[in-house]
Amino acid sequence: MGKSLLVALSVAGLLIAGCESAKKQSTSEKKEVHGMKWGYKGEIGPDRWGDLSPEFKLCKTGKAQSPIDIRETKKGKLPQIEFHYADTKLNVVNNGHTIQVNYEPGSYILYEGKKCELLQFHFHTPSEHLFSGQAFPMEVHLVHKCEDGNLLVIGVMMDEGAEHELIKKIWEVMPSQEGEVTKEEVKINAMDLLPASRGYYTYSGSLTTPPCTEGVKWIVMKEKIEVSKDQINRFKSLYDMNARPVQPLNDRVVMESE
Repeated sequence: MGKSLLVALSVAGLLIAGCESAKKQSTSEKKEVHGMKWGYKGEIGPDRWGDLSPEFKLCKTGKAQSPIDIRETKKGKLPQIEFHYADTKLNVVNNGHTIQVNYEPGSYILYEGKKCELLQFHFHTPSEHLFSGQAFPMEVHLVHKCEDGNLLVIGVMMDEGAEHELIKKIWEVMPSQEGEVTKEEVKINAMDLLPASRGYYTYSGSLTTPPCTEGVKWIVMKEKIEVSKDQINRFKSLYDMNARPVQPLNDRVVMESE
């Protein structure tokens, strides 16, 4: 098997990592960004993020925050997403917020005339986005950086069902300690995290963790993928809850592909 090593993750690493835009948290329930600890419960939980640091003020004052409850949508002829994901060697990080898989350069999507490179994907439990008030056991976020410098995140709901082969490979080497990285020669492809149907919702949102930066393009796939109960519980043994509550939609419109 591959070797594990401890690494100190920088703030930039966390941002590029989580979706927060890429980015989230462990059973210690706290993490530092810009030197400030934040978490998912109590005095450092989501309701307090905006008060923890001036740099986190958008978590409290932002009007285009993520995640959201997807209820009313406007259907339209939206562009297809062209996926160009190549195989990548397993590089799995426990970043203190989530389990994250870093992707080798060269995989990307084409969307709205822009090329957006896949940086990494990571997991949340329960799902951060809701469908008409319904949460799902998990959600995976595939984080991309586009040519214009903006982030684009694809969210896929993960429901309980059959065992997922790609998740099985990741969980077999999933680091249990914060800051630990496991690198393997085993190759995976993020295409296996996508549902068969390519229908989606899209809206303008934010990172789902501090500093809650806005201007993130969200694409949430309409169809779910399945993971087994054991796979869900395995993740929850490390991160029993790492999801930000849904945020007000305000005057935003959620578009739905026909």
